[in-house]
Amino acid sequence: RVQLVESGGGSVQAGGSLRLSCAVFGNTAGLNNLGWFRQAPGKEREGVAVIDNNGRTNYADSVKGRFTISQNNAENTLYLQMNNLKPEDTAMYYCAASTLIILWPLHRSGYNNWGQGTQVTVSS
Repeated sequence: RVQLVESGGGSVQAGGSLRLSCAVFGNTAGLNNLGWFRQAPGKEREGVAVIDNNGRTNYADSVKGRFTISQNNAENTLYLQMNNLKPEDTAMYYCAASTLIILWPLHRSGYNNWGQGTQVTVSS
């Protein structure tokens, strides 16, 4: 298993930007996918953006064109650049990693390692 530690959350006004970081500790061999998920109060955890070990990315429709997922393999760090933030982006954001074969990359069921989360709050 790996340990995932998120940082970079905060409070911004609508239209602002934030960059989330996720440091990955431990044995990263066998990780197939890394991703960002979010969960707002009273809602299910949803996939935001994921990247596989070939660099292929998938984004939720609600964030396409605004969010960008990237990784620095040398530093074992995953990023999520979030631009033009909207109040509906307010949620706890979680970093996730998977050693499993995933059929639906943006579904939480495919991930077996989770961070503790970082809060993002966007005010109108």
